[in-house]
Amino acid sequence: MVVLGSQKVKIFVSLFISQYMFVLMICMVNCSPPEDPIKCSSNNSNCTITNSYGAFPDRSVCRAADVAYPTTEEELISTVAMATMERRKIKVATRFSHSIPKLVCPDGDNGLLISTKYLNHTLNVDQDNMTMSVESGVTLRQLINEAAKAGLALPYAPYWWGLTIGGLMGTGAHGSSLWGTGSSVHDYVVQLRIITPAGPEEGYAKVWTLDNGDPNLNAARVSLGVLGVISQVTLRMQPLFKRAVTFLERNDSDLGDQAVSFGHQHEFADLTWYPSQRKVVYRIDDRVTSNASGNGLNDFTGFRSTLSLVLKTIRYTEENQESNGDADGKCINAKLNLFTLKISAYGLTNDGIAFTGYPVVGYQNRLQASGGCLDSLKDSMITACPWDHRVDGLFFHQTTFSIGLSKVKSFIQDVQNLIQLEPKSMCGAELYNGFLMRYVKTSTAYLSKQEDALDFDITYYRSKNPMTPRLYEDILEEIEQLAMVKYGGLPHWGKNRNVAFDGVIKKYKNAQKFFKVKKMYDPLGLFSSEWTDQVLGLKDGVTIVKEGCALEGLCVCSEDIHCAPNKGYVCRPGKIYKDARVCTRLKSTAF
Repeated sequence: MVVLGSQKVKIFVSLFISQYMFVLMICMVNCSPPEDPIKCSSNNSNCTITNSYGAFPDRSVCRAADVAYPTTEEELISTVAMATMERRKIKVATRFSHSIPKLVCPDGDNGLLISTKYLNHTLNVDQDNMTMSVESGVTLRQLINEAAKAGLALPYAPYWWGLTIGGLMGTGAHGSSLWGTGSSVHDYVVQLRIITPAGPEEGYAKVWTLDNGDPNLNAARVSLGVLGVISQVTLRMQPLFKRAVTFLERNDSDLGDQAVSFGHQHEFADLTWYPSQRKVVYRIDDRVTSNASGNGLNDFTGFRSTLSLVLKTIRYTEENQESNGDADGKCINAKLNLFTLKISAYGLTNDGIAFTGYPVVGYQNRLQASGGCLDSLKDSMITACPWDHRVDGLFFHQTTFSIGLSKVKSFIQDVQNLIQLEPKSMCGAELYNGFLMRYVKTSTAYLSKQEDALDFDITYYRSKNPMTPRLYEDILEEIEQLAMVKYGGLPHWGKNRNVAFDGVIKKYKNAQKFFKVKKMYDPLGLFSSEWTDQVLGLKDGVTIVKEGCALEGLCVCSEDIHCAPNKGYVCRPGKIYKDARVCTRLKSTAF
């Protein structure tokens, strides 16, 4: 193991802080916005599609014969009708394509992609009834800003505003709250219009209008894109309000108890856990009166434009730490990361310019989400979103799951016991801001949360070589299996590696009701694909068993060859969860 000398550490830390603070100072500089995830050779034909990270969990290339860019509902209906008449597979793509799994991939090479890029209009804002109707390609940022102009607010939302309304409904995206109806955006939908295949007597396409009270709406609220194309969505809004935010850092010794109760104490509560540092950052976040002083702004540092050179340097450093087994270096950088976030108030300012102290008070539309790196002009890739795959920068896995509140304390204690055995094991995840923990409430949507839960979002290093294991490979695999198997966790539909979806449909009590609607809306399965059939349990294949498959989360290892035995990683039981099977590095192995 290579450990940096104290003088080298000081030099590295000094350089890192200088680079990071320079990035913060130039955060308003224009960066290159993300490219369209769809690439075609000519005339919108012979296309490939990827996600914003440039790689699906199995690293496959998804192809389609062509892509359509409808600009109106009429054009959308015509597109669906033509594809139905020709019995072509159809998939819907969004402007930024932030889902990690292959939800956007049609089967074969003859499929059709329908992009909602230009279906991005606000249709109606009803201030009296506090509703807002938008096309499905409208981004969360557009929705928030247009609502604020009318004195309205979406009460809860994901923190990243680059999602589209159709996309976040397809995957069940959410914010953090146990209050009211909860934090899932789809639970505020009061009407939607969805276009599905139909027979020749209906012109090969049908428009369904689903209102509150229609049981089919509970299928369409979280659809995975397999029912049809969502055209328009009407959301129940609230009067624009103010909130007050304070971040408080504490030791994690009582996290198990706090995690259960904290969400009931504060409306917009969340927690960020740094397990190797034994620290938790509590978000104390509540509504305040509209005359409370403050015009705070959330511009989260992780969503800002970043110098491509800095991104490359960070990646180069992490790759060296991985190849040299330098856990100490990762832990030093993880502490620096938390320190930098803390002194920058996690991107909060009291007036849009400077942070002067907590609480940060501001209007909902300025605090609920951010994503500054999207709002920029091209600059030849001098700067970019931190995860932009065109830059040789950050490249990572995400494991995201929700654990019922009744089981959260035991799960957290198991994770703490595991990390006590390997104290440095989570420094790698802490480089990506630790475990983000958000509260999600039970939903009536058939494929949404089955009970009040706490969602854990973990981001961590992914090698460019799928056959290369990570430092502490076994610890994250054991946490993943603890969550999904022992504690019956539900995966986030738009994130995760393949293993998180193995057998998942059995965890949804209303799955058969969803299948009934699916059969009614798309009996030919034109909007389905091999991947969605696998996820929904209609076909085998979520788990891909081959050499090295466990390293990428394509399988749970059962043989050493599923790990990397030539590099000293073999399949063994978990350290505390003995039913787990994980890729463990033999202690005698030297880097």
